[in-house]
Amino acid sequence: MIHTVKPGETLYQISLNYRVSLSRLYSANPGVNPHQLYVGQKIQIPGLPDPNKIPYTIQISVSKRNLTLYRNGKLVKIYPIAVGKMLTATPTGEFVIVNRQMNPGGPFGVMWLSLSKQGYGIHGTNDPSSIGKAVSLGCVRMHNRDVLQLAEMVPNGTRVIIRQ
Repeated sequence: MIHTVKPGETLYQISLNYRVSLSRLYSANPGVNPHQLYVGQKIQIPGLPDPNKIPYTIQISVSKRNLTLYRNGKLVKIYPIAVGKMLTATPTGEFVIVNRQMNPGGPFGVMWLSLSKQGYGIHGTNDPSSIGKAVSLGCVRMHNRDVLQLAEMVPNGTRVIIRQ
């Protein structure tokens, strides 16, 4: 997939966000000077498919506290979610799912879907009563059955758009 450099980004930060080593980024982008990235520059992210070729898109509304799944632009399902609290807000913008982990342990329920922003993801919960509330550290929480259903449908590389 192709990442478009945003203001203030470094190649190191991009590598962290996509969970790709710097050496793999260098290999995938010969001729890119890591000390002279510019806004709008295109960086190849190895190992992830092009989100434009994936039929699914996820849209998250922080204010409505829901996650909407689309397939080829048609509504598939709307899921209730929990979002970040005021001091640890859920980030807004456009991301992709970069990897996943079953049973990550702790408060993350039965599934973790990493987003292309380091430290953030869509995951299950060990506290189902939190769904519908602004209580997380910025992640998107789902009921365990819902995140399993979602993870079964969407591949890595799926576009995730988070709006207020």
